[in-house]
Amino acid sequence: MKIGTETLSELMAMKSKWDLRGPNVPKVTVILNHFKRKTLCAQLDSLLHQTLPFHHVWLLSFGSPNEQSLKRTVDSYNNSRISFISSSYDFKYYGRFQMALQTEADLVYILDDDMIPGRKMLQILTHVAGTEKYKNSVLGSIGRILPFGQKDFTFPSYRKFRSKEAGLYLPDPAYDITIDRVVQVDFLSSSWFLSAELVKTLFIETPFTFMTGEDLHLSYQLQKYRNAGSFVLPVDPNDKETWGDSEHRLAYVSETTVIFKDIVQVRDDQWWKALSTGYITQWAAMYPQKIDALFYAHSVEEVKALSPLLDKFRSTVGKKAYIVVSGGNFCPCEDAAAALKWPKAVCNERRFKIFDLGIGALSGISNSEVPVLQAVYASMKGLIKIHNPSVVITVSDIDSNVKKALKMASETNANGSALVLLPRASVPKALWMADLRSTALPNWNRMRLSVSIIT
Repeated sequence: MKIGTETLSELMAMKSKWDLRGPNVPKVTVILNHFKRKTLCAQLDSLLHQTLPFHHVWLLSFGSPNEQSLKRTVDSYNNSRISFISSSYDFKYYGRFQMALQTEADLVYILDDDMIPGRKMLQILTHVAGTEKYKNSVLGSIGRILPFGQKDFTFPSYRKFRSKEAGLYLPDPAYDITIDRVVQVDFLSSSWFLSAELVKTLFIETPFTFMTGEDLHLSYQLQKYRNAGSFVLPVDPNDKETWGDSEHRLAYVSETTVIFKDIVQVRDDQWWKALSTGYITQWAAMYPQKIDALFYAHSVEEVKALSPLLDKFRSTVGKKAYIVVSGGNFCPCEDAAAALKWPKAVCNERRFKIFDLGIGALSGISNSEVPVLQAVYASMKGLIKIHNPSVVITVSDIDSNVKKALKMASETNANGSALVLLPRASVPKALWMADLRSTALPNWNRMRLSVSIIT
């Protein structure tokens, strides 16, 4: 099944579980988040004239200096379906998703204050969300494709100016890029439409930061734990009522003025962290990698045990190998780099060499093995799919739950990745593995000997 091929008319012709005129009319909660921008009336007027009526609108005001004027505006509509929710504390970008967990509706539409949707938007979004093909998705009107690998095997900043590898912002009026068919992206910006059930996925792992990046974290978590995609929907260029962003100038200006260096750096660190913990970006999907070996170490001692074979692979011409470490309290990346006699800077480079899973981001304080097993499996499954290693190598006495996770992750790769469990004492005696042909590596322990007897 091909993803992202339909025009708007083709999408609306697909069968959907939601019916505007039938017995199965969906309930949609719309969540608006306002701070200073004066677009509330335009948003509410648009929402009140949708071809599919909303169930509720929740206007959130977190730490806004305009709280009282926002409340007066909501009160002036005198509509019981529109609620005003305020807090003197600024819950920032994740707060609206936390509120979304409380909805009793079927679907949630979360809008930035710079998005003024056309009158047909709720109808279009609910119809597409009810199709078999896109029911397990988050839908929106603006998205980004993250950076591609460069010729020097590094990845640029997603904000690098005039770099063809820095990714795409879609749609982009500056380059006359419009969307006439569904496009799968790495994350959505400014609006998100998804089932209420999918919202909770955002909080499986602790976010990299609560200051920014909820857009990327949502798409990353949905793919990692729900195998769900993020899609920008097409529009009818001649009908503004089909646009999710009828005043695109507002959102575009908002996007292009995010030039604060510290925010860009944080977001660069965030998307690289996602890619290095198994997020299959559009680049990774379009350009499947092929490596010889992917090593996994859950402790620094395991890093030391595996290092002779890792060094042999990396020093053998034509061979490519990386190492994954658990990170967190189990095996900090900097300690692993020191054990390998690598500079600690490798842990922060946007270059494939060492992957830090940061296991503690998921498990935190826990006496259960489930969070660790889940985190290792989910991340390794993605990394194996991205890099297609011939073999996944670890020590044979690794934690039994981690071993199960590695076995399951290896078995999910359709291209075949053999899990190799080596006794620590045998690692220095297995250096010959690096001399095997890449095609022979998966059969490293099933050698065939041919004996010819000449008489």
